[in-house]
Amino acid sequence: MTESASARALLPLGLFLALFLGAGIYFQATGVDMAFYQLASPVAILPAIILGVLLSKQAFEERINTFVGGVGDRNIVTMCMIYLLAGAFSTVAAATGGVDAMVALGLHIIPASFLLPGLFIIAAVVSTAMGTSMGTLGALAPVALGLGQAAGIDLALLAGVLVSGAMFGDNLSIISDTTIAATRTQGCNMSDKFKANLKISIPAGIITVLWLITYDTGATPPQVPDANLWLSLPYFFIIVLAVMGLNVFAVLTLGIILAAVFGMVTVDYQWVAFSQDIYTGFTSMQEIFLLSLLIGGLSALIRQQGGLKFLANTVGNATKRLFKHPQQRAAFGVAGLTGLTNFAVANNTVTILLSGEVSKKLAEEGNLAPRQSASLLDIFACVVQGALPYGAQALFMGASFGLTPIEVSVHTGYCFILGAVAIAMIIWRKPLEGREKLAPSTT
Repeated sequence: MTESASARALLPLGLFLALFLGAGIYFQATGVDMAFYQLASPVAILPAIILGVLLSKQAFEERINTFVGGVGDRNIVTMCMIYLLAGAFSTVAAATGGVDAMVALGLHIIPASFLLPGLFIIAAVVSTAMGTSMGTLGALAPVALGLGQAAGIDLALLAGVLVSGAMFGDNLSIISDTTIAATRTQGCNMSDKFKANLKISIPAGIITVLWLITYDTGATPPQVPDANLWLSLPYFFIIVLAVMGLNVFAVLTLGIILAAVFGMVTVDYQWVAFSQDIYTGFTSMQEIFLLSLLIGGLSALIRQQGGLKFLANTVGNATKRLFKHPQQRAAFGVAGLTGLTNFAVANNTVTILLSGEVSKKLAEEGNLAPRQSASLLDIFACVVQGALPYGAQALFMGASFGLTPIEVSVHTGYCFILGAVAIAMIIWRKPLEGREKLAPSTT
């Protein structure tokens, strides 16, 4: 039975954020690379779980049952299974040459004078296909650095363009862990969230391309890596099937099989390597898999003690003072909660997992469709993540290009544009109303 709203119940969440953020700040101050990723999040959350168990007023056995019930929640387990399949697809497709094929496909059609917007589009397509911003940056950074040095492009701007494209796809991809987390916590189909996302991401992407066209990058022809372009087809295959509304388990399973078949036909990909790559893909999701389970358990404890109810009431009351329209209140509540959480944890997936349940409650109270709340949850997590100087993306590109992270983050124009477009559409309200009929709000 859930208790009345209680701020005290949020202390475990505060402890987790303090440990995760505090460790990152400490390691950043001491000059450690990837400072905010030195303390693994599944370890940082353990003291918070212990505190949550101690604060509960239930009998000890019931406290443990509440935690385990949260870990085994249907949405949490489903999300974890999707993580495994997404990791397997990404690894198999990369091992068979799919990433190189996607890069080569883009560079084949980009004129030198269109280099910056072209690299943004390539990063966006590759990230949408791979479902990971960091994997995209790892694949494209060496190619982009060589192109930038040859063309004499400002490397800080170039790094920001790559991060921008990578965050475009991270936000939009149906195999991204942020999309998986957002759709499962809000209870909507991936195809519905994808379509809702497009209404905001595409205008922001077009504005970004138009902005980047204004830069003169000369006429240095890009060097296209050797790759079999046919190997890019599995990526497009899963995007099309997902948009058509096919079950995500079927989409990812078919994607894994198709990527392997293409590899076996074109590059002599072996069955043994296939099985090993699937497992490697599983292990690449280990941290987010464990964190999702543990956050599910912690959220159950916090919910049972009234913490999530208190948080929803607080955010809801704050937005009621500013906005009369219930859907606007819900949308800005989701956006504000997500943005603040991401500033604290510097990880967009962790942010969505932490904010998801409260965001769903806000959406229900404001009569906001699940696909809209999922879209806004993912968008504002990616907006803040891409612009953070202590986020993994800025830290990685700074190290790769010999720049300070702040030089990278201030040039991630798409992230700022995306945030502005999303806020404008919330204020305009029409994108929120252009959806299926819902019952009238009682607020």
